[in-house]
Amino acid sequence: MESRAKLFGHSVHAMLITFPIGLLVTAAIFDVVHLVTNSGPWTTISYYMIVAGIIGGLVAAVFGFIDYLAIPGETRAKGVGRIHGIGNVIVVLLFVTSWWLRRGSPEAPSGAALTFSFLGVALASVTAWLGGELVERLGVAVDDGAHLDAPSSLSGAPAASAASNRRP
Repeated sequence: MESRAKLFGHSVHAMLITFPIGLLVTAAIFDVVHLVTNSGPWTTISYYMIVAGIIGGLVAAVFGFIDYLAIPGETRAKGVGRIHGIGNVIVVLLFVTSWWLRRGSPEAPSGAALTFSFLGVALASVTAWLGGELVERLGVAVDDGAHLDAPSSLSGAPAASAASNRRP
């Protein structure tokens, strides 16, 4: 199933999602560094990374939802996509809660704020795996006819055009 939201031949959702995942995971890592060292501006940096991660996640979600709507109903992919999407909404809500609890004192977050952050990363690891399942196993957001010898997405040629030249 080909992505419905593409830029230069590639899924916009797949391009964008790496930023919020990286920001939110790094924010949690910086929280751990703060807990271990009890020094530095780590949690203040985490506070702002969470904001950027939430914004990036919401932008990426728009394009993921466009692709989700194109998945045929009553398929395994539709069910996995639904769990992936709902799970990611929960991830964003966990990080929004962590951010909200940090507002008054970003340099000294409460245990609850840190817990929400760590729960967000734990759930994000599951939803990221589900996203991989959608693309790698179920072929969602992959060009129709994709194969190892498909022409470049920038060529304008359909992926299936090189099928007859495919090596065994």
